[in-house]
Amino acid sequence: MIDPITLTRWRGRLMFFAVAMALIFMRLLPLGGEAGQLPGPDWLVCIIFALMMRRPEFLPLWLLVVVLLLEDIFLMRPLGLWAALVILAAEVVRTRTILMRELSFLMEWAVIAALMLGMMLAYRLAYALALMPQVSFGYALVEVIWSIIAYPGVVMISRYVLALKKPALGEVDDYGRRF
Repeated sequence: MIDPITLTRWRGRLMFFAVAMALIFMRLLPLGGEAGQLPGPDWLVCIIFALMMRRPEFLPLWLLVVVLLLEDIFLMRPLGLWAALVILAAEVVRTRTILMRELSFLMEWAVIAALMLGMMLAYRLAYALALMPQVSFGYALVEVIWSIIAYPGVVMISRYVLALKKPALGEVDDYGRRF
């Protein structure tokens, strides 16, 4: 018989993988995208940060590497650059999960916004150092701003639809183990 905690973790991992593949597939579809249209948010990054704040055990490093490298391959971006930046930011959140448990949502949102802005600036710096052509700064900034605005919606869905909440300090699971 499978341990219920292990089953829950694997169910969460499979659900994340399925949602990530669906999001990547949606980005590949030729829907809209006329010249001059504003970019939308990066839903995958929002989901990664929301899950990392609430249930980091659903996102082991190997799963993040696989999903983000697949995204880089499918979207024809420089292989591993965006994946490395997202993984670094996600690991920053993972290592500070205990400290961020007691933060209010506004502070959590500010931390995630700063990480998203930092990722965008590091990505653009790497492109500039490699002398690669890149989209205008305003276009990239609009995408980050939309991602920052979309983050509370992703958190609300994870909290009220999926029932994933930040564990409180000292909270225990069904088996008496601390989170």
